Amino acid sequence: MGAVRRPGAFVCGIDAAMDVIGGKWKVLILWALNEQTCRFGELRRLVPGITEKVLTSHLRELEDDGIVHRKVHAEVPPRVEYSLTPLGFALNEALGPLGAWGREHVLGQGAPQGVPGGPKGSPHARNPHATADRVPADCADDS
Repeated sequence: MGAVRRPGAFVCGIDAAMDVIGGKWKVLILWALNEQTCRFGELRRLVPGITEKVLTSHLRELEDDGIVHRKVHAEVPPRVEYSLTPLGFALNEALGPLGAWGREHVLGQGAPQGVPGGPKGSPHARNPHATADRVPADCADDS
């Protein structure tokens, strides 16, 4: 794992995990990257409302924490792609139950009945360790 911002200050595992995913946007970035490798502009469109400055900052932090991989292609103009590392896919797996809790207790939607559109619509389509019953329906592509 990359640089930890608060060494020795964590009270428990939840505290440590929240340091990695804390904030309004990081979880949405993780779900977007779980579907596909994205360039910066694609990510910005997939996470409406995020500013370039915040997206840049969060991507750097997630990269430092070993959650996101940044690949720079040696081209002119430069092309940079972001994807999840195995640790990032594992983190999204852990966030699945949190999404289910939010749907049931905050949105009042109950448990998901599956992912519309099959594997292509699933945020876990690229993750061979994921199962469709763990995909939060509010994060799946319903189109």
